[in-house]
Amino acid sequence: MEIITKYFPDLTSQQQEQLSQLGALYSEWNEKINVVSRKDIDHLYERHVLHSLAIAKYIRFEPGTSIMDVGTGGGFPGIPLAILFPETNFFLVDSIAKKIKVVEGVSQSLGLTNVRAEQNRAEKVPGQFDFVVSRAVTAFPKFVSLVRKKISKVQHNSLANGILYLKGGDFDDELEAFRKKVSVYPLSDQFEEEFFETKKLIHLRL
Repeated sequence: MEIITKYFPDLTSQQQEQLSQLGALYSEWNEKINVVSRKDIDHLYERHVLHSLAIAKYIRFEPGTSIMDVGTGGGFPGIPLAILFPETNFFLVDSIAKKIKVVEGVSQSLGLTNVRAEQNRAEKVPGQFDFVVSRAVTAFPKFVSLVRKKISKVQHNSLANGILYLKGGDFDDELEAFRKKVSVYPLSDQFEEEFFETKKLIHLRL
């Protein structure tokens, strides 16, 4: 937890308690259903929790904001963000049922009332959201084509509605078609750990 409080020193006692439970919860679930790689489970707070919370360094979601987390896996970035923004509504989607089982188990253990989870494909989810978030589930242009119709036109936040996509490596060519509507934020500007050197947040305004 030290790495979280290092960058988020203003957490409430409830948020600290919920975040501190993640290590044990994911270790327990991972024994039954592998949602975090074995080499990563020992680095859960850096590589999964803090990586998810990077989004919160660039936007503070207003109460009532609606967010769909696509390809959530075991609940990243959705669950850490739901802890940080208890008045924001999160809908976590994955096509694999056993991963959604983990999401529901973790959410219930933490008492998160602002999280819903469903086995589904993003393009089949009804309704619209202020933001779609994800951690690099596919090439960016393909991801945009899947979710672009899911973004609401009604604005509530400091950043324009759209996609918030956590991705690593060199992906300049993937952004070529979106140049006028995309902003890229290097996470190394926020976090000093080596893991974040090549990690970035993409914000596509839609």
